[in-house]
Amino acid sequence: MTPAHSLYEALYVSTLAPDQPLSVVAEIAGHARAKNARLGITGLLVFDGMRFCQQLEGTQKEVLKLTERIRNDPRHTGVEVLHHGLLAERRFHQFSLAFTSVDDTEALARLERMDGEAALAAFEALRSELEL
Repeated sequence: MTPAHSLYEALYVSTLAPDQPLSVVAEIAGHARAKNARLGITGLLVFDGMRFCQQLEGTQKEVLKLTERIRNDPRHTGVEVLHHGLLAERRFHQFSLAFTSVDDTEALARLERMDGEAALAAFEALRSELEL
């Protein structure tokens, strides 16, 4: 497999732009599910009422393109990639986009201060507490 076609993941955090209504979150999730299914991308989007945290997985080419589109999406501010790299196997193979909210508004704030493997481990711990 060429690197562009290898299984790849990215984990990022961002903040809902101040001028965006909360209703846009459902719109984002709805559009992303259909588009991700077409592109072979799977993952989990967590929202705490203000911040997003999303883990994406798919081919390196598609994950990097999607990350760049998110970075340029005016509905997000402060997009920060916490972790990215090759992935041995999908974690969310059954979801083009799983979406859930988290009541602990500090959970994503804590995760936002991490990077690399620490961020990924914290996200995995958070994921284990969520109902998907």
